[in-house]
Amino acid sequence: MTKICILTAAPDYFEDLGPARATYQRLLGDDISFRHWTDPGDLSDYDLVLPLLVWGYQRDCPRWFALLDQLEQQQIKLANPVSVLRWNSDKSYLLELEKAGIAIVPTLISAALTANDIAQAVQAFETDQLVVKPPISGGADGTYRLRNGEPLPEDIMGKKMLIQPFQPAIAEEGEYSLFYFAGIFSHAILKLPAKGDFRVQEFLGGSESGTDCPAGAQELAVQARQAAEQILGIETLLYARVDMLRDAMGDFRLMELELIEPSLFFEHATDQGAMFASAVEAA
Repeated sequence: MTKICILTAAPDYFEDLGPARATYQRLLGDDISFRHWTDPGDLSDYDLVLPLLVWGYQRDCPRWFALLDQLEQQQIKLANPVSVLRWNSDKSYLLELEKAGIAIVPTLISAALTANDIAQAVQAFETDQLVVKPPISGGADGTYRLRNGEPLPEDIMGKKMLIQPFQPAIAEEGEYSLFYFAGIFSHAILKLPAKGDFRVQEFLGGSESGTDCPAGAQELAVQARQAAEQILGIETLLYARVDMLRDAMGDFRLMELELIEPSLFFEHATDQGAMFASAVEAA
């Protein structure tokens, strides 16, 4: 009998994991196991371990990377592999994808954020509105929209941060997410932030709906996924969520490539997640 384990958030994580757990039990069987990533115990008996619910790992980076090292040393079979999880944990990977020819949202990295970094980014991007976020982040933690001259929030001052030009399309049209399982396209959604916000997370008032892929969206998604596979030296990612939006010229640009613990929104898939379940079974 195949044994599957899904790693979940720590016991004190603020979001309710119940609905997500129920969805994975529906797709993979009631006998799958769930263990907290902060204390997973011995995972050597499992045929496959999936880190699909390790929400909040960015709040304890040393423990997260120590876990990845441990799983790699013990040769635990993960999907996606440890090398993918380690690479995808730090959003600096965007610059690697840009070097590989992928159109990303323009991104600068500050090793220790200062007001001067913001002023230089304003000049470089020719805009007075910026988005700053930690390179290791999730759930919009530490993410701010700043105007030139505004004081820096204390919790990001002097820290390593990504700096990007604010993209008006996030509020005007929304952010597209495309989902791939074992390299095959499954479905797409369109996410919108609450009025006056730019963050699309549901717990911040964002919403999502199923959508068809506009022209150019799948092309960018496939290019980004394949570029990541080539960089990482793997054949095919078991699961991938590709987040993108349009720039001022109407062209799609990659926001993030989610390969660790993305919400997969199976309710918007025509097969309700059957393709994902088949990919896991094959793995």
